[in-house]
Amino acid sequence: MLSFKPKELTTGKLHGYLLSAVAPRPIAFASTIDAAGNPNLSPFSFFNVFSANPPILIFSPARRVRDNTIKHTLKNAEATKEVVINVVNYDLVQQMSLSSTDYPEGVNEFEKSGLTMLPSDIVKPFRVAESPIQLECKVNEIVKLGTEGGAGNLVICEVVKLHISEAVLNEDQSINQELLDLVARAGGSYYSRAKTGFFEIPKPLSTLGIGVDNLPDAIKNSTILTGNDLGMLGNVENLPEEKSVQAFKSEHNLSSLSTEIKHQKAKNFLSFNDVESAWKMLLS
Repeated sequence: MLSFKPKELTTGKLHGYLLSAVAPRPIAFASTIDAAGNPNLSPFSFFNVFSANPPILIFSPARRVRDNTIKHTLKNAEATKEVVINVVNYDLVQQMSLSSTDYPEGVNEFEKSGLTMLPSDIVKPFRVAESPIQLECKVNEIVKLGTEGGAGNLVICEVVKLHISEAVLNEDQSINQELLDLVARAGGSYYSRAKTGFFEIPKPLSTLGIGVDNLPDAIKNSTILTGNDLGMLGNVENLPEEKSVQAFKSEHNLSSLSTEIKHQKAKNFLSFNDVESAWKMLLS
């Protein structure tokens, strides 16, 4: 076996080992607002439930390893002491991933990811309407575990109201895990769909995706493309050049295809993670 003391590894290497070893992890899709009321939305996989009486959830926005800065979610939780934890199911996993992009402060990740802001009943941050379970929380305490890059910050949240979609409930109002279809985070680009196992989503953090808000209306309002499809399309930094689109159109003889057929074919490309061909199909 390889054996190390943590101090013998770079923080990045240690971080990668820990995330791959302790997996899969549930995802806290955390919605906050800043002191001026601007919404923020970001996922965190350092997360779990720790008590039922009182109902306590803890998630940890770690300091960034690369430059030791802190995340907007942590700033907002410190400023307002409120957060909504939205659970992530398979139907919104691509949009969740897109929201993890490091957009500048003040950018609304609800809009970038194409998700719907739903007013909460008790706290000020918005809920994610598409999430099947939403937990309104007050922040009781924030425990800072260190000051260097990679250090966690335990945001200890008390649930003050639960919202559960009836679509994921059994007749006795218990949660049906199969219908809930939860997604968890693992190491690298790996996720785990609770009922089927591992799959990959390319990390969106190295570039700033254009976002679902910048997709053409005909694509955003498609009756064929799902939220996950739109999330994949929004996670590109630039659209294909016109020259390459025209070459693709000519090569595949697309002139006579209807918009609906193009959307169906684009969806098929996306099912194989071929986002570039999907975009060329849609733009042809």
